[in-house]
Amino acid sequence: MHIPVLLKEAIDGLAVRSGGTYVDATFGAGGHTRSILERLGPRGRVIAFDVDATVHGRSDLPSDPRLLLVHANFRTLEAELARRDLTRIDGVLFDLGVSSMQFDVGERGFSLSASASDAALDMRMNQSEGFTAAQYIERTSERELADVIFTYGEERNARKIARTIKQHRPATTGELARIVSAAVHRHGKRERIHPATRTFQALRIAVNDELAALEEGLEAATSVLRPGGRLVAIAFHSLEDRIVKNKMRTDPRLDPITRKPMLASDEERARNPRSRSAKLRVAERLP
Repeated sequence: MHIPVLLKEAIDGLAVRSGGTYVDATFGAGGHTRSILERLGPRGRVIAFDVDATVHGRSDLPSDPRLLLVHANFRTLEAELARRDLTRIDGVLFDLGVSSMQFDVGERGFSLSASASDAALDMRMNQSEGFTAAQYIERTSERELADVIFTYGEERNARKIARTIKQHRPATTGELARIVSAAVHRHGKRERIHPATRTFQALRIAVNDELAALEEGLEAATSVLRPGGRLVAIAFHSLEDRIVKNKMRTDPRLDPITRKPMLASDEERARNPRSRSAKLRVAERLP
């Protein structure tokens, strides 16, 4: 089950008005959308985006006339809203990264778990377009692959890993995990995380163009916010959080509400390990 991280803090950050119009840019399992709807009155609206076409069908959220589901990447947020005659909204929420639901479906290729080891190396958020991770590896030079693993995975062994990957050309998640582990694991040393975790993250970011999409999504969200509207973002690794922080601090249209990121409580961290790396930031659109 996907458990929304920093749920109360995120919804409080939006400062939901009864008759307002809000965007959940990353619908996922619908947990944040559900909470927004609970605070809205009968004239309020939520437009829920998700690049993954399968998530809307898996949500147990009941039908609600105030809710509009949109299958699209949040980088196209402004254009998709304009198509629906929406030019100003009261708040936008981004809950970044991969949801638990996506990790749990082994054939998506996101998971390092043994149960998913035979899964094709896909990693696309939207499986109807773009290159799979296996195709990306095939089309990318060893040098470029090393740069991606170093930059997006913050992996110091990036060159060795890239060389090994290009030599073996893995087709499944299990093959990739074993190849990377063999290349970097030091015998006798206990790893805090799986040796291939950073490489998986880097490939996922590259395949989905996540960081460029985030920059475009934040710009689109800022453009459509009405004065006093709120921008809320939850990031799970430093690359995402850096982009969010820089946007909120340097865009003259935004006033950062959170000078430092909000973190999950000890209780939430114990209940939901995924929340341990979460950082929540809030900004308000200036007049």
